[in-house]
Amino acid sequence: MRWNFSSRARHLSRGEAIIISIPKSGRTWLRAFLCAYYCKRDGLEMTLEPERLGQHGIPRIIYSHDRFEARTKGNFWDRMRGKYLVPPGELKRADIILLARDPRDAFVSLYVQMTRRTHETPAEYKGKTAGELLRDKAFGIISIINVMNGWLKEFSTRPNFTLARYEALRNDPAKHFRDILCVLGENPPQFEAYEHALAFSEFKNMKKLEAAGAFQSKILQPGDVADPESFKVRRGQVGGYRDDLSVEDQDYAAAAMRALNTRFGYAP
Repeated sequence: MRWNFSSRARHLSRGEAIIISIPKSGRTWLRAFLCAYYCKRDGLEMTLEPERLGQHGIPRIIYSHDRFEARTKGNFWDRMRGKYLVPPGELKRADIILLARDPRDAFVSLYVQMTRRTHETPAEYKGKTAGELLRDKAFGIISIINVMNGWLKEFSTRPNFTLARYEALRNDPAKHFRDILCVLGENPPQFEAYEHALAFSEFKNMKKLEAAGAFQSKILQPGDVADPESFKVRRGQVGGYRDDLSVEDQDYAAAAMRALNTRFGYAP
């Protein structure tokens, strides 16, 4: 069931496109690319919230963790009201882009964010090991997989649905960022703005800008400038979970991955 009877529904409405993802699936990277593109195209100063400038022709894009946020945030009353869910009418009207990442990599990045970056993380989670959080009912890998499967079941037959994979974006950003721009109506993209956005969103440049405090928005600021692991732009590795999970935890994650819909393309 999907509804949103909270005041937050307004924030999640009136979008021309909706980008939905599990946390740490590359959403900020994609957002930086899109913002750099539109700002360059229209001759605007770079901002991660260009739609607020009121410039005609810049689409309003809703970024949401949707079902996952509903599982992990707020209290019982928030969940009853559907506070973190995109309203159903918006999903029928706007383009939906589901940004997917290997749940194992997404989990490890989320664990690092919760324990090293996010100051508001409750103490009960701050003190957990990666293996303990991996098995957590709300934040663990089974929860991540269930949410991803739920999204695919809900959206995959709709004509306004696009599945984008973080790994494909990392492997060939020039091709797959162009594909996303086409979904958003930029077909073909404006060449100069496109080349600028590709260079701007390159991993090393993003990390350098975050370290220098170039962004006023909290969307892209480190938790602690002295701790590289607290940066929003951290490693960006594909398969990096192997460096952070024990063999036992990797086996547990692999077993959980067997339940993930094969359309995502992640083998256990």
